[in-house]
Order: sequence, then structure tokens, then C-alpha cells
Amino acid sequence: MSNGYAKDQEFLLPANTGFIVFSLFVAVMLNWLPWHGWALALRPDFVALVLLYWCTHKPHRIGIGIAWLVGIFADVADASLFGQHALAYTVLAFGGIVLHRRVQMFDLRQQSLHVFPLLLLSYGAYAAVHWQVRGFVAWEYFLGAVTSALLWTPMTLLLQALRRPRRDPNEL
Repeated sequence: MSNGYAKDQEFLLPANTGFIVFSLFVAVMLNWLPWHGWALALRPDFVALVLLYWCTHKPHRIGIGIAWLVGIFADVADASLFGQHALAYTVLAFGGIVLHRRVQMFDLRQQSLHVFPLLLLSYGAYAAVHWQVRGFVAWEYFLGAVTSALLWTPMTLLLQALRRPRRDPNEL
């Protein structure tokens, strides 16, 4: 555990609303990729990852209401039970907002360990609704939370790289 904020904190450009919406849109597109077999069980929830990133890094910009709207959109897009993703993403956003200062105190590897229980709780909320409706949830379903937690570090690095100011204004 570090004794303050992570040492590698650096200046990042403020995230405008367009960039946040674009990142959520890309995450929804990644969730729509076709997965089969064991890859389906290991499939991370990209929307949950991006949503959790914004809830822990910009909690004043992304809240529980936005998480609910994104969840409703995911329910419609996946043709799943209406409100299933909305509940899971709302639980995830609440946990991310409540723990945002704690998560930011650690380096990225340790953040993954803090993010994993939040993702597991979100997967659990989704699975509870699924179990109430269909009566069975396979244990393999929760492997996606592990994969999502493992992708926390590269996804955070990518979003931070896109928010980093460019040194040369002519640089792409």
C-alpha cells in the first residue's frame, strides 16, 4: 500500500463529455463482438470496465443515473431482460463512486485487486436477476469478472494515454 496517491500521477487533460460518450460507445461495440465456447465464458464486460473507470476517475461527471441509462441501452442492444444490465451497472457505479478515492491511491496493479470485487458484485447482481428468471447460473459466468479485472490495467493506460496532453501541437 502506498502512503499517498500513486507516484505515477501526471497531468491529464480534463475529460469532456464527448470523449466519455465516445469511450462508452466503443465499449458497447466491443461487447457486441461475437464470442463462442470458452471465450464466451471469459468475455470481459467492456462497458462495465469503462463505466467503472469513469466512476473512479471522474465521479462528478458519470453517476448512477448515467450507469442506469447505459445499462438500459445495453439491455435493449443485447435483447436481454429489461433492467438486468441497468441493475448491474448501477451497483457497479455506486461502488466505484463510493471507493473512487481509495482506488486512486494505489498503483494500477493494486487497483485491479480493488476493482475485482466491484466487478464480481456487478456480475453477481446480473446473475441474481438471471437466476430469478431462468433458475440456473453456471459458475463459468463469473470468469468474466476475472478477465475484466485483468484488463483493468491496459484499459486504464489506454484511456489515460488518450487524455495525456500532446507535447507538440503538430503531433497526431
